[in-house]
Amino acid sequence: MKSYINYLNGSTDDTLRETVHHGNDSYPFAYYPEDIWQFDFHCVDWHWHHELEFLSVTEGKVRCLVGEDRIELSKGYGLFINSSILHRFEAAGRAYIHDIVFAPELLAGKESLLYEKYVRPVIRSDISNQILDPHIDWQEELLRILAKTYALQDTDNNRKELCTVHTLLQAWNNLYEHLDLSSAQSKTHHLNHKQARLQIMMQYIHDHYREELTLEEIAAAASVSKSGALQTFQSGIRVSPVSYLIQYRLARAAELLCITEKPVSTIAEETGFTSAGYFCRKFKERYQMSPAEYRRNKL
Repeated sequence: MKSYINYLNGSTDDTLRETVHHGNDSYPFAYYPEDIWQFDFHCVDWHWHHELEFLSVTEGKVRCLVGEDRIELSKGYGLFINSSILHRFEAAGRAYIHDIVFAPELLAGKESLLYEKYVRPVIRSDISNQILDPHIDWQEELLRILAKTYALQDTDNNRKELCTVHTLLQAWNNLYEHLDLSSAQSKTHHLNHKQARLQIMMQYIHDHYREELTLEEIAAAASVSKSGALQTFQSGIRVSPVSYLIQYRLARAAELLCITEKPVSTIAEETGFTSAGYFCRKFKERYQMSPAEYRRNKL
């Protein structure tokens, strides 16, 4: 079974949608049983996707940063994350989750009445997430439905896909019934202006991290001033644009160390660092080990 991390390095198009799909075109559904503690820095880093997402915590505690919300989930709790919402998961210890990510179109065809009436209003609303509390009746029921969905993925049921879609429809019916869409505001691309600017600048970094980049260029991608870019990054993800650029370069370098046998100097150059020495210093600062040690540890 593929890990969630395999999908975080893909590119996105000009609408900020990931071009790497969860699942595949014929069945856009993916299941990720993960221990967040096992990821580098004990987190699944900032990312977003067109798909809808449900997760349940089965062990430990998970801190979920979703849009502008900071949510602590304990064992037994769950979370719904709406389409195109920037999010990150963190753990301070062993934290096991079951996570499903699927295209809204799996619930109903995009041109259908069902999609127009029951799916589009949710994904175009300003609802970024919904905590699932096992002590609230309807949410506890939704968590039970999700548990059935997770369990299906570990079976050899020859109707697995059909049964999975059946449970997803049950879950969606439950969620739709209890969301307060009457007070939710519709937003273009389901993004407020601050988050849209942040994601545009983050995407610019993803697309150009191999090049020499300046704060001015990053800010220009979202048509904001340098001070505006600094404020947007600090309020959104708590780091500066340049710090995020360096972290992203190091993450891509770490990936190349794991999946290729390229020399460290080549990887440094391919990920935008001006010298191998500077790259090694920054890598050790962040990962607490040299690139060579990191590669050996991941073998």
